[in-house]
Amino acid sequence: MPLVPPNSPLLKKTPVARKPAAPRKKPAVKRKVVKKKKPLALEWKFAIVGLMLILLSPFYYGYIIKGFSSTWRWVKDWGQDPNYRTYSSFDIKIPKMHSIHGIDVSYYQGKIDWRKVKAMKEDEVQVKFAFIKATEGILSVDPYFQRNWREAAKAGVICGAYHFFRAQKSGEWQAKFFLQTVKFEEGDLPPVVDIEQLNGVDPADMRKELKEFISYVEKKTKVKPIIYSGLTFYRDYLKGHFDEYPLWIAHYHQAKLKVSKDTNWFFWQHSDKARITGINHVVDFNAFNGDSTAFERLRIPKILSY
Repeated sequence: MPLVPPNSPLLKKTPVARKPAAPRKKPAVKRKVVKKKKPLALEWKFAIVGLMLILLSPFYYGYIIKGFSSTWRWVKDWGQDPNYRTYSSFDIKIPKMHSIHGIDVSYYQGKIDWRKVKAMKEDEVQVKFAFIKATEGILSVDPYFQRNWREAAKAGVICGAYHFFRAQKSGEWQAKFFLQTVKFEEGDLPPVVDIEQLNGVDPADMRKELKEFISYVEKKTKVKPIIYSGLTFYRDYLKGHFDEYPLWIAHYHQAKLKVSKDTNWFFWQHSDKARITGINHVVDFNAFNGDSTAFERLRIPKILSY
């Protein structure tokens, strides 16, 4: 077979014509169709503005809070005596069968803002009267007595004064000391003697000195004094001995004062944990046994001189 020379034209490749490359197409860009927002109707604008004003209003939140508080109190009082319910402002339960309420105070409560005390009210419960400690034994005057006696009356609170009785001391001397300190006037509540302790003496001796105190005060003021005591002390040592005198009895956290119907009680100290606006410490809370007519009848009818 004959060899082909290296320079032979037969060995040269004939160039092949290429087709020109087709131009690449750019991907079509989809255009977003932006819909024009329709303007809010004027009525809707007013509605939204009104809603915002309601939501931002303190009255709205006050209504909501009040509703929540009422619901919570209803739940809290579920199954309890409806005549002895919790008053959140005073932070105690108060018997509802009484319409006239008051407090008793001493140096323990410190400086009192009596105008705030008088202004405080929840439903129909507010402080109408106050018994104020004046003296103790034959030498001790309550350091806040004069201020409380003056400022409570200015605020419109009806006042009464009490003496803390010491059974080992002379009843007559204690009565003189008490009346030298307190000048009762027309419209005040009757004088009060607070007897809670035997102070180491025999019950009969205690009653003898207490009788001396009561007789002296009644003779000078022409008013029957009120005797204050705890329910147990009254039953053990006083019942049957001073029944002609009005009583003020302490018996805490009960729906009803548990005494016989013939007990001559006028005031009931039913709590020692009340919170009162204007007073920085807990305070005793009291109820009067009677209506407004009976309460007015109890007050001192004329100016006394003694």
